[in-house]
Amino acid sequence: METQALENSLTDQEFWSKYWESKTDILHEINSNYVFSALFRKVCAENKITTSIELGGFPGYFSLFLTKYLKRKCTLLDFFILPKIIHELEEFNNVPTGSIRFIEGDLFEATEREKFDLVFSCGLIEHFQDTKDIIRRHIDFLDKDGTLLLTLPNFRGVNGWWQRKFDKENYDKHNINSMDPELLRSIFKELGVEVSEYGYLGKFSIWLENKKEQPILIKGLFKLCWLVGKVITRVIPVESKLMSPYIFIWGKKK
Repeated sequence: METQALENSLTDQEFWSKYWESKTDILHEINSNYVFSALFRKVCAENKITTSIELGGFPGYFSLFLTKYLKRKCTLLDFFILPKIIHELEEFNNVPTGSIRFIEGDLFEATEREKFDLVFSCGLIEHFQDTKDIIRRHIDFLDKDGTLLLTLPNFRGVNGWWQRKFDKENYDKHNINSMDPELLRSIFKELGVEVSEYGYLGKFSIWLENKKEQPILIKGLFKLCWLVGKVITRVIPVESKLMSPYIFIWGKKK
């Protein structure tokens, strides 16, 4: 099973260790309008959700949002966990220490799964080559009539162009083929999850993990592109493959 996980994954523990060690803003405020907040509010309002599990979500920003603003019981599962960071994040956001339950573990471990009302991940499935298999791993945690919510970046538009041209190393850690709403819809259907909503999410945004390392000219072009994109999507507020930074899908287990 461990070999299967390594073959399927496009990242490893060393990658994530270096990723989080490079971050200088891990501790920041999770406000009531945090990214995907409207989506989480809608999913929770339309479904009976008491318990939830966030897969691959260290340090638990979305679990913290659900805990603080939507009053849900949250569990965080990741194969890379630094408890000290999670507790510091809770304290920084005035949430009682220990509110978020966390488990350092592997999705591919062959153990009996605890069941939850809501299973979600934000930026996980695109790091695996077999999209259907990683989604099936999510479903293993779903309780009867449970809800599955997935979000992932969209690298098939403008944002992806920047990633591919100026941060190829990071780009190659992503399964671009998984970034297809119709593919995700068909997988949900095959695995017995009735889709409620899916599509592109967000008007426009671009980012580079290595932006600080870029030459001044590239930083200038990046800023110009960001401004132009914001203006265009303000005039034409359409969520699309070309401009939207994210993809989402959610539905209920049949």
